[in-house]
Amino acid sequence: MKKFSTLFLVSLLSGATTLGAYKLLFDGSDSFFGKGNSVVTLAPSSYGKTVGLPGEAVDFTEAADKTIHTVVHVKNVSRRTVSNPMLEFFYGYGGQQQQEQVGTGSGVIISEDGYIVTNNHVIKDASEIEITLNNKKSYKAKLIGTDSKMDIALLKINADEKLPYTAFANSDSVKIGEWVLAVGNPYNLTSTVTAGIVSAKARNLDQSGIQSFIQTDAAVNPGNSGGALVNTRGELIGINTMISSMTGSYVGYSFAVPSNIARKIIEDIMEYGNVQRGILGVEGGELNSTASKELGITETQGFYINKVSKNSGAEKAGLTKGDIIVKLDEQNISTFADLSGYINTKRPNDVVKVTYIKDGKTKTVPVTLSKNEFFSTEFKGIELENIDAADKKKFRIDYGVKIKNITNENLMQYQSELQGNIILSIDNVKATNVETVSKLLNKKDEGQSVRIEMINKNGEIFRIII
Repeated sequence: MKKFSTLFLVSLLSGATTLGAYKLLFDGSDSFFGKGNSVVTLAPSSYGKTVGLPGEAVDFTEAADKTIHTVVHVKNVSRRTVSNPMLEFFYGYGGQQQQEQVGTGSGVIISEDGYIVTNNHVIKDASEIEITLNNKKSYKAKLIGTDSKMDIALLKINADEKLPYTAFANSDSVKIGEWVLAVGNPYNLTSTVTAGIVSAKARNLDQSGIQSFIQTDAAVNPGNSGGALVNTRGELIGINTMISSMTGSYVGYSFAVPSNIARKIIEDIMEYGNVQRGILGVEGGELNSTASKELGITETQGFYINKVSKNSGAEKAGLTKGDIIVKLDEQNISTFADLSGYINTKRPNDVVKVTYIKDGKTKTVPVTLSKNEFFSTEFKGIELENIDAADKKKFRIDYGVKIKNITNENLMQYQSELQGNIILSIDNVKATNVETVSKLLNKKDEGQSVRIEMINKNGEIFRIII
């Protein structure tokens, strides 16, 4: 089997702050990236070659004019306390100082009342978020919610007028070779439009966490993160997120979160306060000629089921080890990215028609998606998850939500004390599950304090205000 080893640099599309590149290891002999070490950055790229086609020229002017007024500049101001041991040593004070960082990116207005979608990495750890419209008006933005796994964030501004916005398109209908425009604010410039084509769909970047990118050769660069990828009608088909590059700037390919996934995340945040993820309940991998030969089967495309989760919708529908999923509803499944990308647009209790091959025969069954029992969410840099039976038994409690991780810079000094603690109530309302806690916290106005009652790892109950 032929191996490709390519170096990919993926930079955060936040312009003013250099957050650095980091390595991700990609593995997959027949995957786009091949085997070997790869460097990946979170950001779309810069101008690249597009294919000249014979016949009538494509007119992008209408789509560009519609979109530039809906793409905004996002400024992220983050503050953290850092120690200065020299001042403390010589003068006995000044050991703690406030340090400010400023990062920039892009966002897309998706409603006339000021909701804006961007990338999570554009606003991560922000103490203050400022939005500048194409008409140069600026507003403070409120963070409504985030999904760090899919790198999507929802913001809200209160403008003094109805705002132009970009409508969502059905990203499942996007065709390879279709013309697209990338609109954003690269290098802190105002709205910039570049054109290209869709190079691939359902692109899997493995450890990026997102497994169903739209790949395009439209030029995007640092600062484009969170910007719009639109079709020639000016409809949103993706949120620009990453580039592949050896330099940190555009050299050929960029990647966008499909609009269907982004829209579902946004709708979940607005309705539930968190992201609802449905689970099919299968484990396995995509087929190719080598895998098929090892398994002793003739099929070379589809998702091979190696394990079915107990009590899952898949088990209840009769799916078993050795079955090969080839279609979900009307979506053909040939790779894991196809499967995960489609499931990411669904919620618990949604019913999906699964077409699969069992013993050489093709069958179709309805499968009800179940809920992830390890469901988690984030609020102000605090990652939460529902408690399990072991927690209930250990602390003799019937309800609660565990603090899984602390990423908030201002709370990092308390990480060892808070991580693993269980929230019992918020402002005297029982913390029955993550959904309840998320709704309570997201209802709070920016800057308003929240009283939290919790139990620590030693079983002691105490209260804090954040």
